[in-house]
Amino acid sequence: MGRVIEVTDVILRDAHQSLLATRMAMEDMVGACEDLDEAGYWSLECWGGATYDACIRYLNEDPWERLRTFRKLLPKTRLQMLLRGQNMLGYRHYEDGVVQRFVEKSAENGMDVFRIFDALNDIRNMTTAIKAVKTTGKHAQGSICYTLSPEHTVEDFVRLAEELMQQGVDSICIKDMAALLKPQPAYDLVKGIKRACGEQTLVHVHVHATTGVTLVSLMKAIEAGADIVDTSLSALSLGSGHNPTESLVEMLEGTGYTTKLNMERVIRASEHFAKVRPKYKEFLTTFTGVETAIFQSQIPGGMLSNMESQLKQQGAGDKMKEVLEEVPLVRKDSGYPPLVTPTSQIVGTQAVFNVLMGRYKVMTGEFADLMLGYYGETAGVKNLEVLNLAEAHAKKPPIKQRPANLLKPEWDQLRSEAIAMPGCNGSDEDVLTYAMFPKIGPTFFATRGEGPKSVAKDPAAAPPPAPAAAAGGTAPVAAIPPLTKPITYRVTHRGAIHMVTVGPDDKSGA
Repeated sequence: MGRVIEVTDVILRDAHQSLLATRMAMEDMVGACEDLDEAGYWSLECWGGATYDACIRYLNEDPWERLRTFRKLLPKTRLQMLLRGQNMLGYRHYEDGVVQRFVEKSAENGMDVFRIFDALNDIRNMTTAIKAVKTTGKHAQGSICYTLSPEHTVEDFVRLAEELMQQGVDSICIKDMAALLKPQPAYDLVKGIKRACGEQTLVHVHVHATTGVTLVSLMKAIEAGADIVDTSLSALSLGSGHNPTESLVEMLEGTGYTTKLNMERVIRASEHFAKVRPKYKEFLTTFTGVETAIFQSQIPGGMLSNMESQLKQQGAGDKMKEVLEEVPLVRKDSGYPPLVTPTSQIVGTQAVFNVLMGRYKVMTGEFADLMLGYYGETAGVKNLEVLNLAEAHAKKPPIKQRPANLLKPEWDQLRSEAIAMPGCNGSDEDVLTYAMFPKIGPTFFATRGEGPKSVAKDPAAAPPPAPAAAAGGTAPVAAIPPLTKPITYRVTHRGAIHMVTVGPDDKSGA
């Protein structure tokens, strides 16, 4: 039979986050759950990432109820989520007690596997979540955000895996959100982790399909000893999404590797989503091809859409080429952070401001915090001149300690504020919703009683989206999906503080 390769399908979370701007309603997923549960997956990723935000912002759907429903409909299969470490599913660091409470409640409501990552690969921002998961007895998966820079080597990532294993994680995930993991580095990295951490170490490989090389990368990772790989049902795959589950199975035929998947069930589930997909064509990315330029720019697709939106709002859509050239410079100045939520938005927005107003003449509060260490430690050395500007802008010193050490216990205050909101049911789950989304949480509480509000449309009635014009001589940005969350930045300019909201939607999030 050969070695069995386990498979995680991301159809219920990252697939529609990457291709449908996270808009898929629960009602369009339940019909596939029986087939998915019987298909033989190692796990099904179904929660976390941007789904929590999208549920309450766009779908009037309680994300906790979504999790409980998945638990009921998928009794045989592990449920998996994506957790941004100390950020949980929000966009700031939370005090340890809140992180612990979130993990406890997620486990109670049905979560089995917690894929924990930090945008900077700063393990200090992951330790509280890892320990909390271990306390619940659930599976803690420590993630490495894969990126390319002069400060990132295979050896560096192997050392990171060793440090995560020392924290007690149950498995290691190589998380390639921008499809940068080429075949040979995939082989070398998996081999290196197995050699350093032990052959028994579970290695899980997550790649997107954007650059067109990563199905080969999955094959090389498997040859090197990878135990589990992520794929997505073909009905929602490729482009800025993931490699198709069915293609993986066919690729392994005759290689000595196999999966446990029941392909009849897999195909039936995929057919279900093929019927669902046209209902969301308003949100469907038209990017179905390959973008190898990401290897040079390091800019994932969702980050492009955020920057394009900002430029258009400023009447500067013709500046896109200059911004694309500025991003790598800003990334270098800030110590080569991986470009994933929230660093992709922070670096991208600063690049936009640099082009429109002059280099670092205006600095967002978030970029200043990134420079000063308030998001954590970066792999590379920061530009000292820019660091000094950030300190002057923020009027606070750089830090070396774990950022969450500066936070005071906040659960009691969050709870008292939440329960005062009309519609809040007083549960810890509702308090956590308010904690992560203090602006849209109360709106959701007030309308929750009206029930879920799907944004799907009758495909026969919905006109196709108009293609976007080319920007700055680059390829048409019609390829980029809509954004999924507005972001407000604190901007210091000539001593005055301004609040600037950009977006309307961003899905560059992981």
